[in-house]
Amino acid sequence: MNSAEYSINSPENDITLVSISGLTIKLHKNDVFLKLEAKGPLKRACTPFLNMINSRLKDEKPALVTEDYIVASTWLPPIPGKVFNRLLLAEVQTALGRYVPETVSFEITRKCKCQCAHCVISGGEGELDTSSVKKVIDEALDMGAFIITFTEGDPMLREDIFELIEYVDKERAIVNMYTPGTEMTPEAARRLKEAGLYNLLISIYSTEPRKHDEVRRLEGAFEKATSAMKIGLEAGLLVTMCTHVSPGNIDELPAMYEMATSLGVHEFSLWESIPKKPEDPILSDLQRKEILDMYRRINSSKGGPRIFANTYFEGRMLGCMAGQRWLHVCVEGSVKACPYIPFSYGNVSEESLKTIWKRIRKSPYYRGERYTCKMHEPAFLELVRGIPQDESAPYDFRLLEKEPR
Repeated sequence: MNSAEYSINSPENDITLVSISGLTIKLHKNDVFLKLEAKGPLKRACTPFLNMINSRLKDEKPALVTEDYIVASTWLPPIPGKVFNRLLLAEVQTALGRYVPETVSFEITRKCKCQCAHCVISGGEGELDTSSVKKVIDEALDMGAFIITFTEGDPMLREDIFELIEYVDKERAIVNMYTPGTEMTPEAARRLKEAGLYNLLISIYSTEPRKHDEVRRLEGAFEKATSAMKIGLEAGLLVTMCTHVSPGNIDELPAMYEMATSLGVHEFSLWESIPKKPEDPILSDLQRKEILDMYRRINSSKGGPRIFANTYFEGRMLGCMAGQRWLHVCVEGSVKACPYIPFSYGNVSEESLKTIWKRIRKSPYYRGERYTCKMHEPAFLELVRGIPQDESAPYDFRLLEKEPR
């Protein structure tokens, strides 16, 4: 059964989600389906993204259904709801050429018991303090962000993480949090739920504990991660099991999905591995097709968690989000177009997030429709080669532009 076949417990057949000059977007529902419909002069600009949402509601199973709302994906706000309305407004702005940083992710601490080689934590020293993080959260929400994500190192090792999660206005944004799971306890999960965490994300790199522990470089990491997912589910959190798909582990995806099913998580999230240097291996087109085939097969079937795959979401649906729908704030305040691009475009300790966003939007590297990751493009990786070897990431892109070729 797909999302569109579920009804929402509301006496109204049409729920107005957005009403602005020139545009009204309503959620039409009856006993068998949900559909977004637009009216007004701006309807034509909105039709492409509304069609994409309606197609997903029609063809794919949801992550969660309650009497009051549907979670089409753990990466998206519930439908209907005030945060979903902000998603629609952001997409209206994008359709009109005024891009909004819909997702703002924060490296929240350097502390972590794992030592993963793929970690993108920035170099340098220091961390943004509580008031500084709150200030940037406010700026992000004022700019239109509706997803706030706390990530590297392990947010559970930051003392104010519950305060920061609670601080985010839940009528304006959902809050996601990545953690390797080493610090999760029933009490911690309860506090996360009370603070308003929307989605708990925990990565698994192999169904074999030894291989997972080798990636994490921490003995017992697999057991901690699986336990954390179970604890999160028991606390009533949305839980997403994630993995980075590489040429070395793509054959494990079916077994990983079976693991996600047995754990009872809401979604299995697949992110393509990102090269740090030009010679690092990336997925082939044939391997990406395998992911897309799995995505369509699983999401059109009944039972089990749904699948999120950025191979589809960014590779087919929206395009690469870096610098168009995504901003990433590093632990010391520098700002990148996404977590994986090793260039900074400013620091929130020195200027506003809005000023930095405008600088990124002026860059030709983040304009136009792009359906591949910038870090998968050979020409962009050549820019990465230009980072001096003695410099730690992220490297100020403005300095690179001044250096002789």
